[in-house]
Amino acid sequence: LLLLLWVRHRGLEAVLVHHRWVFVCLFLLPLSILFDVYYQLRAWAVWRLHSAPRQHQQRVRHIQAQVREWKNEGSKRYMCTGRPGWLTVSLRVGKYKKIHKNIMINLMDVLEVDSERQVVRVEPLVTMGQLTAHLNPMGWTIPVVPELDDLTVGGLIMGTGIESSSHIYGLFQHTCVAYELVLADGSLVRCSPTENSDLFYAVPWSCGTLGFLVAAEIKMIPAKKYVKIHYEPVRGLQKICEKFTEESKKKENSFVEGLVYSLEEAVIMTGVLTDEAEQSKINRIGNYYKPWFFKHVEKYLKADRTGTEYIPSRHYYHRHTRSIFWELQDIIPFGNNPIFRYLFGWMVPPKISLLKLTQGEAIRKLYEQHHVVQDMLVPMKSLEKSIQTFHVDLNVYPLWLCPFILPNNPGMVHPKGDEAELYVDIGAYGEPKRKQFEARASMRQMEKFVRSVHGFQMMYADCYMTREEFWDMFDGSLYHKLREQMNCKDAFPEVYDKICKAARH
Repeated sequence: LLLLLWVRHRGLEAVLVHHRWVFVCLFLLPLSILFDVYYQLRAWAVWRLHSAPRQHQQRVRHIQAQVREWKNEGSKRYMCTGRPGWLTVSLRVGKYKKIHKNIMINLMDVLEVDSERQVVRVEPLVTMGQLTAHLNPMGWTIPVVPELDDLTVGGLIMGTGIESSSHIYGLFQHTCVAYELVLADGSLVRCSPTENSDLFYAVPWSCGTLGFLVAAEIKMIPAKKYVKIHYEPVRGLQKICEKFTEESKKKENSFVEGLVYSLEEAVIMTGVLTDEAEQSKINRIGNYYKPWFFKHVEKYLKADRTGTEYIPSRHYYHRHTRSIFWELQDIIPFGNNPIFRYLFGWMVPPKISLLKLTQGEAIRKLYEQHHVVQDMLVPMKSLEKSIQTFHVDLNVYPLWLCPFILPNNPGMVHPKGDEAELYVDIGAYGEPKRKQFEARASMRQMEKFVRSVHGFQMMYADCYMTREEFWDMFDGSLYHKLREQMNCKDAFPEVYDKICKAARH
């Protein structure tokens, strides 16, 4: 009662902006638990009843019927998925859903686990948390498990996804062997490297502007119980980059990751999958009462010591989920306090979708101007120069370093040369400490640098490029060719118009 009186006295908007943790802890955390329980029970029931494959065909036919209805109505508006924008993990607010024809796509189930082919077939709204929970007890996992539980297969294909195993397997799209799409004419088509190959290579990064993804086939690999992880603090920017590059080139490392805590300080982590573990060194980092992973890693830096421990595989795959990397410290400042973790840690994290839904215009504008959530993919040879640029233009720490091999495949994203090249994802999440930071000017400067080293900006984030700059960064040749061939121009907006602030409605 006292709390409600205080909220009334302060005003709801003031509380939401300046004391957001009150609203998050009292309302969003319990609501997030209810969301999780519902979806977990639903996924379990669907799999136990073996109803997914049968219902899948029916749902796809319904999508095709909606597209044909759009055609019969005269194709007056662009089409887009009917999933509300607040349900996506991206912090970007796209208003196009209010003016485009919404096609309802309710596809969120695991369809088939084919142990012989080592392939899992899934619908696009299957999440990473759902997929690992499904596969791990069966002795399988996927080669690239992008970090956050709520990331969906469709988002990771139509956008992109990466994880600390990507130095071996590439981006999430490179672990996929086939896609099924409903096209602008309502037809259902399957594509793979040998079947409709142009479409297969054009779909990643297209953000749903070539067709509606209705299923994907993803490679599986045998799962192991633990990740034996080694922590090594490194000081000096040149040494950090040399060590990170050296470890990223070693295929014997199952995982490579770096957390950069300042311009001159980082912890480089390497991991190996194993079924054996020293019991005294097992760290179940995913348990609700454990310290947030990035804080746990920082202890090795502060103590200036190396260390080795064994983390259960699924805990490792989702190690940054509880703290949303380090974003949750800005929302719940005391979230890593041992008392809070032991009493309420089981409710963390709040759903990103619910945070978006309830943020309001005032918070959204504050985030846009004073907060950065960006992933830039740059060649490994440009790592040192890139970190210096991030420091000057943003000054956000920690920075996340994740290496990946980029094959020379057709499509929007590939190396400049004719051969596969080692790249690195630099993730900046938080409040820039650079004096006089101005979101548009600073990010345009950053985008210019990334283009100059033949890098790429992940499309989930705010993008300030002009159309010409955008297509200078990305190779649009195959994409535009297919949009012309498949009559997409009247059916879907161009990807630039869907994601860039300069064009977005």
